[in-house]
Amino acid sequence: MKSIWKNYKTESAYDELMFSEFQSRAVSHKLCQYLNSLKKEDIDKRKIAAELAIMEMGISFTVYSDEGNIDRAWPFDIIPRIIDGKEWLIIEKGLKQRLTALNCFISDVYGEQAFIKAGKMPGEIINSSKNFRKECIGVKPRHNVWANICGSDLVRDKDGIMYVLEDNLRVPSGVSYMMENRVITKRVFPELLQDIHILPIDDYPTHLHDMLLSIAPHQNGQVTCVVLTPGIYNSAYFEHAYLAQQIGAKLVEGSDLVVNDDDCVYMRTIQGLEKVDVIYRRIDDDFLDPEVFRKDSTLGVRGLMRAWKAGNVALANAPGAGVADDKVVYAYVPEMIRFYLNEEPILPNVPTYLCSNKEDLAYVLEHLAELVVKPANESGGYGMLVGPHATAKEVAHFREIIQKDPRNYIAQPTLAISTAPTLCKGKLEPRHIDLRPFILQGENTYVTAGGLTRVALKKGSLIVNSSQGGGSKDTWVINMEEN
Repeated sequence: MKSIWKNYKTESAYDELMFSEFQSRAVSHKLCQYLNSLKKEDIDKRKIAAELAIMEMGISFTVYSDEGNIDRAWPFDIIPRIIDGKEWLIIEKGLKQRLTALNCFISDVYGEQAFIKAGKMPGEIINSSKNFRKECIGVKPRHNVWANICGSDLVRDKDGIMYVLEDNLRVPSGVSYMMENRVITKRVFPELLQDIHILPIDDYPTHLHDMLLSIAPHQNGQVTCVVLTPGIYNSAYFEHAYLAQQIGAKLVEGSDLVVNDDDCVYMRTIQGLEKVDVIYRRIDDDFLDPEVFRKDSTLGVRGLMRAWKAGNVALANAPGAGVADDKVVYAYVPEMIRFYLNEEPILPNVPTYLCSNKEDLAYVLEHLAELVVKPANESGGYGMLVGPHATAKEVAHFREIIQKDPRNYIAQPTLAISTAPTLCKGKLEPRHIDLRPFILQGENTYVTAGGLTRVALKKGSLIVNSSQGGGSKDTWVINMEEN
């Protein structure tokens, strides 16, 4: 029987499962041994079983294209990614530290602006931010927490260190896929999961529900929560429906809600109007309330900001939280941790050049072909330049648009982000990956054990976003002392 590892060659990047071509890491030893014991046809059968499960469970995502929105089955690789439990404890602590500092910052931005007054950040960065909402000045959400749900993207460089690549604080997606990946893995490798102690992730809906209850305007009596979705054409609609079902909340669209003269939010039901206390909104600020933001929006609820500012409804995440989602602001997070918490950052940032800074801009323009350039407020991998993989024409285009609007761009060195063995046409090949853990903050703070591992399915590509052809893997955090 041929070993599935026979032709697997680790690259110059750090490989999450293999120490070298022939030696597995201690944390992945059982998995690698198990895979080695399977015949190729057994692995093929498991791959087909996973694809059938995805179809049966209706796990899909939507890609926006010129031809219209396309629903696709969720791309899933059956070979999991593994993280040692001891390392995870440090990462978890670092993520909690980071979100706590970010919430202090958002609260400060809409309050005293002490961080800016202390000279830690130019005020112009906030004044020019697309996601700074002057309507939120003076508001104090419960627990002083603005970003209740955060998805931070982590990457491991060739030095083995895990870096924070960015923080997603507006409407981070992917947690439903993280959970469904585990369900599929249990179906595909039931015997393996019995022998390895993997930290569970299925308690996420309970923690999400508890967090939403903790931010309700009143803490006595029944609390009504809803999930507010833009509708079936949104790329994350599967997730909206999934989470609403998991936490026992109604899935509603803007037309299902109304704000009455008492500045309270009500849901239209066949029994009449029902008061709503907490809204887990999956709609961007711009479309949330046509009375305050975009007048032409039909997705949101007229008067919702009035109800929120009056303290009659809680919104997660709070409007205006996206000010800290700005990739320019990201560069200042280590300093926020020192300023607000008087601690040193546990997780490092990727070195970042701000094009709004003259010296940084000069360096970026001179080294464009070596750098990754990102717009400050895009997501989904759109609008990026990956210098080493770009054509001369693309580099020239970015030189022009950066010079026109330097505030809107940052640049980072091209990391040799880690790889993991991935099943490609029946063979294992290394593919680059990242990790998106999810952090909840309300009365308490919670971090998922692991997160959504995203995979760049195209050989050599560093783009892991599903909208750009990426896939995903189950993420196992393993406590070695219990295995």
